[in-house]
Amino acid sequence: MIQAVLGNPNHPEYGVATIPFPISRDQYAHCMELLEALEIGDAVKTDCKVEKVDSFYTVLKRTEMLTVNVEELNYLAKRLDSFDTGEAAQFQAMAHKLELFELKDLINLTFCCQQATVITDFSDLAAVGRDHYMNLHGGSASVDELNKLDGEETARRLIENGGGTITPYGVVYDNGMKLEQVYDGRLFPCYYYEPNAITVAVTSKNEPEDTEHITWLFLPMEREEIDRALLRGGITDPADARLRLEDSQLPNEVDVLLDMERENLSDLNALAQAADSLSDSDMNKLGAVVMLAKPKSAAQIKNLAENLDLFDFAPGAHSPAEYGKYMIQQSGHFEYDENLDAFYDYEKYGAERMNEEDGMFTDRGYVAYKGFFRMEEVMENRHKNGMEMGGLSR
Repeated sequence: MIQAVLGNPNHPEYGVATIPFPISRDQYAHCMELLEALEIGDAVKTDCKVEKVDSFYTVLKRTEMLTVNVEELNYLAKRLDSFDTGEAAQFQAMAHKLELFELKDLINLTFCCQQATVITDFSDLAAVGRDHYMNLHGGSASVDELNKLDGEETARRLIENGGGTITPYGVVYDNGMKLEQVYDGRLFPCYYYEPNAITVAVTSKNEPEDTEHITWLFLPMEREEIDRALLRGGITDPADARLRLEDSQLPNEVDVLLDMERENLSDLNALAQAADSLSDSDMNKLGAVVMLAKPKSAAQIKNLAENLDLFDFAPGAHSPAEYGKYMIQQSGHFEYDENLDAFYDYEKYGAERMNEEDGMFTDRGYVAYKGFFRMEEVMENRHKNGMEMGGLSR
């Protein structure tokens, strides 16, 4: 999206670092190390001189030779990375028209540029009229509205009324757009750039619970990225942080167990990291495992997520017969022959297995623990010590 060559404005002799934006999670710590070596890259300060910018968004060339904050540049890149061709034209044309340079203004522009109309092709006035109508109505309109719309007439009225500004990105009409301060220069608005397991809203306990001063964390994140985000929010002591679960891709059984007044960010991040690699079927299984094991914290849930292979799960099974049928037909433990289906006693087999197992039926299906150690040891991660010592005891 953006390749930025950054240097120290006070010490050009230190050299430069080329950073790709948006910075991927697995490259975040490395990129911060590169900037730290140049004594720049502060979480809050504007201390990075932009020596050069390479991007599809050529309007960003105007940030060259400016001193910027690396986190603002990263957030702006995430916002722009999600834009389609039309939004990109709207952003660039309005940035040019309004002569915006500062990253704060450019970030705020990403939240409102969709109100503007940009004409890049005058050969299809019907399409121009439809786009203009959509822009005036928040980007949406019913099929019936669009069918009734005279797109060409709408476009002609727009052009004949004047007010257009010629830019390198097309003729832009601002349609009365106001550059509102959605971003205040410190706390980034909530924005889901990519799928994540857990979203946490962090506020300071020194402020009211309904404060708008929220630091958004999209877990899993690098520990350094979490610390820097909290620093931008003015939170330097973890004990001062109030946590609220805003969103989760985890099973509902997990969400209801998380007591955010008792949890800490480290454990929540570890849980999100463990959940990040789970498939949809594993997530389904985790919901059932949690019902069986009854964990009491994010740390315990994380340990269960990492040890799902210690549990048998028959999704959708709610009776001994359904459990037996799943085990024989789908578990892979048996060579099932459909020609002999009438001879299988699914209910008997399911009941026999249940009598020998530590299991239960849940809304998601039947789940049973099959490990050598007590489930409490698995949840506390103590079973691995026993395995390392060679002990297999209950």
